[in-house]
Amino acid sequence: MFDHRIHNFNAGPAAIPLPVLKKAQEEFLNFKGTGMSVMEMSHRSKEFEAVLARALDGVKNVMGVPDDYSIILVQGGASLQFSMVPMNLALPGKKIDLIQTGAWTQKAEKEAKKHAEVNIAATTESENFMRLPKPEEIKLTPDASYVHMCSNNTIFGTEYHWLPDTKGVPLIADMSSNICSRELDVSKYGLIFAGAQKNLGPSGVTLVIVRKDLAERADKKLPSMLQYRTYIAENSLFNTPPTFGIYMLALTMEHIQETGGLKGTEARNVAKANTLYEAIDGSNGFYRCPVNKADRSRMHVNYRIHRGQEAQGSATGTMPSGSTSGDNADEELEKQFVKEAEAAGLAGLKGHRSVGGLRASIYNAVGQDSINALVAFMNDFARKNG
Repeated sequence: MFDHRIHNFNAGPAAIPLPVLKKAQEEFLNFKGTGMSVMEMSHRSKEFEAVLARALDGVKNVMGVPDDYSIILVQGGASLQFSMVPMNLALPGKKIDLIQTGAWTQKAEKEAKKHAEVNIAATTESENFMRLPKPEEIKLTPDASYVHMCSNNTIFGTEYHWLPDTKGVPLIADMSSNICSRELDVSKYGLIFAGAQKNLGPSGVTLVIVRKDLAERADKKLPSMLQYRTYIAENSLFNTPPTFGIYMLALTMEHIQETGGLKGTEARNVAKANTLYEAIDGSNGFYRCPVNKADRSRMHVNYRIHRGQEAQGSATGTMPSGSTSGDNADEELEKQFVKEAEAAGLAGLKGHRSVGGLRASIYNAVGQDSINALVAFMNDFARKNG
């Protein structure tokens, strides 16, 4: 039944661990003797409340969430959080600081401006977001309501491997695309949010981890569904939640625990990313990653094809001054690469429409075997077309 699984490099919805899918399949028609699927049972039933507890406890244990934080599950994706965060956390007369690193922080900026003045603390837009701002480039407002960042950028292939020093101002992190991919200290954040459809399960669930005191900032006149305190008070059961997605989240958290926790997960992700980046950097310029080497993402590997020329900066991961990801790239050959890769069982390698090129999304559920298959295909393609 699982003989025809492909290597899935889609950016999201994305690969789900095979053991999780198998477990869900086993329980799909008759969950724990109830005679019905999780999708069919009442969200108020004791059976589903136990599923919800498994999901919330799983997040708490896997991520080491401190007791002064609440874990809630909402709908609307990360995009709704672009509005909910300022609606709940922006203080009257205070600015919101935002570190601009790509499309998702731009969307967050647009929504935040509807509620408060936004200070762009740093941006690398002039360099097509091919690097992150350096710590010394970030100019924060001392009394800001909070600082907003996106920890990993799906479109541009950058990821923070350090945290800005916010001097006590709450740090808000959009972790949709690298949540649970590495060890982290939750206490360094005021709020973390993440859509589930990359590392946590299927789409439809959004995880929010918020420091309890920050949830009390919100004006109580806000619509109930838009207040974090509502979800905290009702244990994420204020309205009918996405029950099957929560069940899948519970299974995914248990799978992470069974496979070495975040420590083991991070080690696998480092090995996978290293394998793929080494193949790109060792291709004698045929493939080139345009992202600043120190800022390369472990979740999204962006690269271009440059036939018949030595790529400047290919060994260092840096780009010549004024260059962008598309400079001298062979777009027709990239289209051929995607077509042939799909025929070979390697799906989802086309780059985002706004930047073009190629992109491999290598989330937790993408195994080393898939990376090895991709590298083998890349090497063969380079031999034939270089």
